[in-house]
Amino acid sequence: MTAPNGRRRGVAGNAGLYTAAGVCAVLFLIPFYLIVRNALATDAEITGEEWRFFPAEIQWGNITELFTDPTVPFGRSLVNSAVIGVLHTLGTLLVCSLAGYGLARIPYKHANKVFSLVLLTLMVPAAVTFVPSFVLVSSLGWVSSLRGLIIPGLFSGFTCFLFRQYFLGFPKELEEAARVDGLGYFGAYWRVVVPNSLNFFAAIAVITFVSGWNAFLWPLVIGQDQEAWTVQVALSSYMTNQTVNFHLIFMATAISILPLVLVFVFLQRWLVQGVAQTGIKG
Repeated sequence: MTAPNGRRRGVAGNAGLYTAAGVCAVLFLIPFYLIVRNALATDAEITGEEWRFFPAEIQWGNITELFTDPTVPFGRSLVNSAVIGVLHTLGTLLVCSLAGYGLARIPYKHANKVFSLVLLTLMVPAAVTFVPSFVLVSSLGWVSSLRGLIIPGLFSGFTCFLFRQYFLGFPKELEEAARVDGLGYFGAYWRVVVPNSLNFFAAIAVITFVSGWNAFLWPLVIGQDQEAWTVQVALSSYMTNQTVNFHLIFMATAISILPLVLVFVFLQRWLVQGVAQTGIKG
């Protein structure tokens, strides 16, 4: 008689889990619904007292207005964010993975001291290094350029830490076999470690790309010309002291989050597997 009771408890437990997951999914999707709904509405419908689940008349012209607005080069800002996001992600993966691999595998008596200095950078507030970084970039003539927007952020102490911890758990036997074949440290890294660590690289790539795409303060200061604006800077320009273009803000927001959604959808499997392989140990 205990088996049916246990089975019923299991069914009730699963039903509770599915219900909780469904509620969380609805709560998670509400902001996206509001963004899409308001992106296709007029300012009067957005701010009006009477609420409609969807606009009475869908304003597809908001898309045309967004890309033809002469005061905000939104199309250009999308291209800039895409270029910056891709180059920043690739550069960070290369620099931080090499640093993490060197700290994890290359024997050096001061390796632990160097690693401690890397961890020390995580304790320094970004506000402390912001002004010196801007002075350096300005002195190099990189203001309003892709170099100024990308190069200063290529190294991340936290990303380097994650790569080191991951490489500490990577099977040494594969690298030893590569060295028997005559490969050095870089050859083993490039031809053995990287191809067998694509899941982890994909997870770090997603996190880095999202971080670079959503960056606001540094692009705002460095991208002083409109031609160097990113998506986040362009979004802020629709809200001024005089006017607030609600429909353009929501339409720009809907379009700006679309690349992030696509990246997550296509790399979701590798993202989950990569996070599981972070291996915060060693």
